[in-house]
Amino acid sequence: MPELPENEAQRLTFERECLNRTITAVELGDDTTYIELPGDNARQRLVGRQFTETKRHGKNIFAGSKTGPWITVHLGMTGWLIPFDEPDDPPDHTKLLITFEGDRRLAFRCPRKLGHVRIIDDLEAYIVEEGLGPDALDLSREDFVETFGKTRSAIKSALMKQDKMAGVGNLWSDEALFQAGLDPEQRANELSEDCLADLRTTMRRVLRQGVKVEAHYKELPRDYLIRHREEGAECRRCGGEITSKKVGGRTAYFCSSHQD
Repeated sequence: MPELPENEAQRLTFERECLNRTITAVELGDDTTYIELPGDNARQRLVGRQFTETKRHGKNIFAGSKTGPWITVHLGMTGWLIPFDEPDDPPDHTKLLITFEGDRRLAFRCPRKLGHVRIIDDLEAYIVEEGLGPDALDLSREDFVETFGKTRSAIKSALMKQDKMAGVGNLWSDEALFQAGLDPEQRANELSEDCLADLRTTMRRVLRQGVKVEAHYKELPRDYLIRHREEGAECRRCGGEITSKKVGGRTAYFCSSHQD
């Protein structure tokens, strides 16, 4: 599932390609059963307006204007926002198509239908209503230590709970713990305050690196787990072996040598 760096890359794409263009139509694509998309009246609210700014909170992308309304996009497992120009056709599995004045179009492609698109008026109220914690890049040292220092679950599972901290999922929790040298099964409340503070610093560093390269994994440093995240691979940090195990129902990849 796309996480904070992937969603930030999508936000930047939206910002570069689709702002300050008058919307002329918002239409459903093909095979839109079992996926949440705005209805006719909600879609019509966007016609004649322009997106003038974008925001992101955790795994949620927002685009709108000071007077609203806003569109909020959750990519789910396979969702993607794809700008293109006519006469090119929309990509396959397009579930929502926004037409701008001129040739520019924006497709929401979502083959597995696990994402959603909604139209809202108040971003802050929406974040509260969805029960989302602070964005992973905004959570202060004190709040991070307090939040996770009271959590009895495995640290990997804790990092992925969106009500505690929004934006980190399976992939980037593995990366943060790999870089920090922590066992993903270690109970969060058994880590010292200094260890939790160091984990926050490491997590922010790897997330920012992911944002910097716009989630192009081949551009990440060679010693990042993402570059060799498979069973039996050699750890490029210590020469150990990458292995995996189930933690909280999710598969965690880690180094059997330096993560303890």
